[in-house]
Amino acid sequence: MTKPNYHKSYEYAYDEYNDWVICPENQTLYYATTNRHGYQEYKNIPFNCERCPTRHLFTENKSCEKTVTRHVWQDYLEMAEDIRHSPIGKATYSLRSQTIERVFADAKEKHAMRYTLYRGLNSVTSWVRLKYAAMNLKKLALWKSKAQLLFEPVTQRTRFSV
Repeated sequence: MTKPNYHKSYEYAYDEYNDWVICPENQTLYYATTNRHGYQEYKNIPFNCERCPTRHLFTENKSCEKTVTRHVWQDYLEMAEDIRHSPIGKATYSLRSQTIERVFADAKEKHAMRYTLYRGLNSVTSWVRLKYAAMNLKKLALWKSKAQLLFEPVTQRTRFSV
């Protein structure tokens, strides 16, 4: 997060071809390192930013250093956001209440998952996996029974002679 009244992170543009970040004042921040949390750090050249008119909007540092971080998966996050805001993504998201959230509601109501009887991460995790495996088997059995009704053999159907 940026400080209040500072340049927002979306005001900085990432140049994929050159692998650098461009600040709102068209100064370049060059790649410095990738930290252990998976963020690439881009730093400016302090000499270029000493006389910047909007210096107070990006740093309070006396040496005029600015560091912008960008996650290594940021490209994929942006693609996911583009898909989510597309017409297909909006249509798919509207079906969420009928598909995904219904599974969790059924788990709470029909399979006693409001509260757990176990303590500890390992025992609760294995209990939840067992519950969801049972729910998936139930769903598979229902799908197979519907498919069997749709594709019953022709010998059982009424035949017409020509």
